[in-house]
Amino acid sequence: MEAVEAWERYAQGRTPRREVNAAGARTWLNWTQYPDHGPDESILGDLQGRTVLELGCGTGCNLAHLSTLGASCTGVDIAPSQYRKAVARWGHLPGLTFHTAEVTDYVTRTEGPFDVVLSIFGPVWFTDPEQLLPLIHKRMSPGGVLAFSHKPPAEGMKPVGTLREAKAVTRWDHSADEWTALLASAGFSGIKAEIIPPPEGQSTGTLLVMAYA
Repeated sequence: MEAVEAWERYAQGRTPRREVNAAGARTWLNWTQYPDHGPDESILGDLQGRTVLELGCGTGCNLAHLSTLGASCTGVDIAPSQYRKAVARWGHLPGLTFHTAEVTDYVTRTEGPFDVVLSIFGPVWFTDPEQLLPLIHKRMSPGGVLAFSHKPPAEGMKPVGTLREAKAVTRWDHSADEWTALLASAGFSGIKAEIIPPPEGQSTGTLLVMAYA
C-alpha cells in the first residue's frame, strides 16, 4: 500500500521525542511543531475516566501523557514501525492500547464511543474531511470534543497539496474558516479555530481547531 510505505519513510526520518521536556516532565502533550510551546492538555478539560482516541498517534508520546491523567486511551497509526516504537516505549502504562490501521477503516469498524478524539499533525490533515469528519462524529459521545492541529496554509496555497516528506500523501490545507464550515456540515458545534503564534524567531504558527459532537 503506497500510503503505508510513504508514512514508513516519513517515520524513519523522525527524531525520537526527548525523555524529559524543559519542565522536567517525562510525559507531556504538545499541540505545535515546536518543543515546549503552546497550550497543554488542559484545553480538553478533565480527562479522568474519559475515553480518548488519537488518530495518527505516531510513537504514542502525546497519548501516553493523557493516560497518566486517568484517561482510557487508544492510538491508531498507519505505519507498523510507529506501533512497535509506541509499544516498546509506553506499553507498560495501564489504560493505553495501540493499533496499526488506516484511520477511515479503523473509525468505520470500531464501536466507540469516544469522549475525546485527537489528531495532532495527523490524519485529519491528510484524509478527505468530507469522508473522515462524519465518521468521527458517529463514534463520539454526545458533547465529546474533537481537537486537531496542523500548520496553517500558506497564503495562496491550494486546499489540497502533497506532503513533501512522505512523497505521495495528500494534504488538506484548509483555513480556520474552511474547517469551521466542514465541521458544521459534519454535525459538530461549538467550533473554535485559532492560530497559535509561533515562538520568538519563528514565522509559522499552528492552527488549532476544537469542535463538539
